[in-house]
Amino acid sequence: MSPPAASAWPKAVLFDLLSALLDSWTVWNTVAGSEQRGRAWRADYLRLTYGCGAYVAYEDLVRQAAHNTGQPDTACAALTEEWARLPVWSGVHETLTQVQRHCKVAVVTNCSRRLGQIAADRVGIPWDVVVTSEEAGFYKPDPRPYLLALEKLGVQASEAAFVAGSGYDMFGTSRVGLRTYWHNRIGLSLPNGAPPPEIESSTLDGLPGWLEHFHPPG
Repeated sequence: MSPPAASAWPKAVLFDLLSALLDSWTVWNTVAGSEQRGRAWRADYLRLTYGCGAYVAYEDLVRQAAHNTGQPDTACAALTEEWARLPVWSGVHETLTQVQRHCKVAVVTNCSRRLGQIAADRVGIPWDVVVTSEEAGFYKPDPRPYLLALEKLGVQASEAAFVAGSGYDMFGTSRVGLRTYWHNRIGLSLPNGAPPPEIESSTLDGLPGWLEHFHPPG
């Protein structure tokens, strides 16, 4: 009988925040008045975010997307007011607590510093690093937010993993060289031209097992 494979966790795991760990979709839908209106608003915001590259004030992009999709002028302020109540996906706290026993954990999020920290605190664990697009000066999937987090953690891309919430992250993580687990909780489609993740799942249940054998033994 072959001996069990040796454990080989990465040195750090980086996480998308607003889709991979938090149910921000429900908040957008609630503020918009329906799932259809909320998804349209969020989709336009994502289009603006992933298309602009260099950082533009997060709230300005949310406001522009609201205008583009027929939301009232008060929608952006209402969304910001709900930020401190962003729901955490089930299983997130337990999984991250387990992961944190073995490696550093960090957030890389397309958000302002203020809202990013509020959202990161919702998860309820002590983060080693929280990087926002405002701090990096660029929005994902530009490589710079991921690279800034790796620099702050003191690890190489080959020594780390990324947990995505959006398929757009795959454009960035593939360029940086981060192996990626896509926590596709709401069943999003992979954007055209995006490289596939190594793992795609509607839950985080498989994350610890994937990380435990991250680097082949030997």
